[in-house]
This record gives sequence, structure tokens and C-alpha cells, in this order.
Amino acid sequence: MTTTRKSRYVTAALTVAALLGVGVPAAHAAVSGASTVPAARAGNGSAGGWAGITRRPVDIDMGHGWVARGEFDSPAGAKGRVPVVVLLHGSGHNDLDQSMPEGKGSTFVPLSQAIARQGYAVLRFNKRGVIGVGPVLSTDPAQLGPPKPYEQIVRDAAAVVRFAASSPQVDPSKIFLLGHSEGTQVAANLAAAPKTYGIPRPAGVIEMGVVGLQVKQLVTLQIFGKLLAQLHAQFDVDGDGDLSATEAGEGLIGQPKAVADAFGAVLLAGGKVRPATDTNHDGRLQIDAEVGPALRKATGIDAYPDLPGVDRATRNYLVDIARFATVTQDLPRFTGPTLMLNGENDIQTPARAALVADAAVAASGNHDHKIIIYPGMAHTMNITPKFTPDFGSPDPTVLEDVQNWLKAHR
Repeated sequence: MTTTRKSRYVTAALTVAALLGVGVPAAHAAVSGASTVPAARAGNGSAGGWAGITRRPVDIDMGHGWVARGEFDSPAGAKGRVPVVVLLHGSGHNDLDQSMPEGKGSTFVPLSQAIARQGYAVLRFNKRGVIGVGPVLSTDPAQLGPPKPYEQIVRDAAAVVRFAASSPQVDPSKIFLLGHSEGTQVAANLAAAPKTYGIPRPAGVIEMGVVGLQVKQLVTLQIFGKLLAQLHAQFDVDGDGDLSATEAGEGLIGQPKAVADAFGAVLLAGGKVRPATDTNHDGRLQIDAEVGPALRKATGIDAYPDLPGVDRATRNYLVDIARFATVTQDLPRFTGPTLMLNGENDIQTPARAALVADAAVAASGNHDHKIIIYPGMAHTMNITPKFTPDFGSPDPTVLEDVQNWLKAHR
């Protein structure tokens, strides 16, 4: 094993997009129509953009009445059959770029450009229910919300792999899977049981933002656990586990208004610690023993999966994905090379989960595995604050590490 370390808040509604990746911002409308191959957008690509890369639109039949628009990117002038990397999205209705909300970059455009420059082809695709970059959604509810949503995602991904294997440009023995967030579990599920899904055995698996724990644990972290972690890290300066009114008030300074308002409602009242939270009435707040229960109540986490504000589609997703093995459980069944990449600041799929998953791969006897934990990076593999992360395209260091690993496994 090689381990490398490189130098909505409490009351918000939860959606699939907020769980295990990036997804559809509320501003994007659902419309009908056909999608086209997008032009390169400023700020979304890696150095050099699409120069030297051939882009070909493809249509992929996923079954159940859905044909997904995709794109096959390959090195210009490539001859014969080439290895290919299939990109698997995070949760939500993601387009083939995995476009970030608010136009803040893309996960898959810079990855595709970097991978193609290493001599590999790349296959990207719109998820079921997505008809264009933006993302732009279909108006068909059956495609947007199938009855077994996660199982359908896995089966759709298998259809994409089979499409790649049937391409005359692709070496079917050299199909690599690269998943981000939810896509890491999808990749592990496919790699662990290729015959079950009717696909060739993958040549290797790359995991970014690793789903190494059960979804209930991850959602609990995202909704509740990160709040306690933030109180310990940013409010409890002396590290004694308690907050005075002064510590609580000073901790709110510099926080985004929504964060300050939500924490303030639990911590303070009239300049003093909130009596309802201070259950032992000592004038201080024990973060875990007193603030913790107040936050559990405020978030409604104990009602999981029936969380406050959660729509039916998200609840169905939570129940369905829990039926499937995590990366930690399934990837050890795959004997090929693996690469795991995780941001140390990731509060959606924490670095600890990636380390646990990699350890499980090692324990299985697989000697060709590597994990890289990036200080300062969060879930979308960009440098950003831990507790108030912002979306962004993958850091150039991540792209370089993917290129180097692929070069070594050509």
C-alpha cells in the first residue's frame, strides 16, 4: 500500500444532490428537448482545453425507454483500440460534465481532458432523466424517479460499460471505472460482480470522495455530526469540551449568516447560554452532552430516513442505496488495481472512510492499491474551507495524480 498526504444547514431540506455528490441546483428547470455536445466553457477545463482531443457525441440505450446522450473523448489521431475510462457521477441528476451549481466549474470536463492527454479515451454520459448540460431535466417523472433509484443507477452504469466494450475504438480488456462520491460505490458494486451486471472485468478502479461507510452514517455526519465537529474545531478554543457564553458568541463571529443564526438559536439567549440547552444549569454548555441533544432535535436526524423536509424521492433513494454494499464491503472482491483520492476537509464522505476502505482492499490481499489524502480539499476535490465548502473543479494536483496512475497502468 502507498499512503500519501499532500502538503443548508440545521433546518435545510435534504435532497439526493446534497448526499453523495453534486446535483441539480433548484434554479434549473425541467424541460423537454434534445441535448447537444456542449462547447468548452471558460473555467471548466484543464490546461490546454480540448486541443488535441476528438469529441464524438454518442447515444446510449439504458433500457426502460431511456436513451442517454453521452460523449466519447479520445486522443486525436489515436489508432487501433485504446483503453477507456468511464466516468461515474455523484448523486443527483448530473449531466455528462457533472456541472457544478452556480456555474462553479465541472468535475468531469477537466478530468476528461487530463485523461485523454494520457492516451486514454473517456466516456461521459447524462444520467437517466437528464437531457442536457446545465443540467437540463426531462419532464418524465418515470425517468427522473424510478422505483428503485440506486439500483437503476447501477444498472444504467453497467449499460454504459457495455456500450464502451462494444465500441470498435475501445480495448474491452482495458476499461477503467472512475467514480466520484456515489459513483465510487457504483464502481465498486460493478467491479465486485461484473458477471452479475454483464460487463467485462474492469482493468482498474479510481475512487474520488469514497463512500466507505453506510449511507446512514454519512448522512448523519452531513446533517448532525459536522455541527458538533465545527463547535469543537471553531468555537471551543481551549479544547475543554465546554462553551461559555463568551466562547459561543466569539465562535459566531465571521460565520455565514445562516450558520450564525442556526447555531445562535441553540447556544445563546440574551447574551447568556441558552437555558433550554444548559440542562445542568452551570452556565456553560457541554458540546456533546448538552448541545448535542439540542442539535439532534433541531435536525430531526433520529427520524432517519424520514428526515424533516425530505421529499419522497430522496427517502426512496436512502432506503434503496442501503441495500447495496459500500466501497469498503465490495471493492475487496475486486482483484485489480485501485486508486482512492479523498479530501481531508471532506464532510460528505470523510477521509477516514477512504482509509478504512483502502485498508479493507489491503486485507483482501490486493497489493496494487494506493490512497492519497489531500489537505485543504473537500468533496469536489478543490481547496476550500472545511465547514463552509464551496464548489469547484478538481485541483490540478488531483488531475496530475490521476494521469500518473493511469500512465503506470496502461
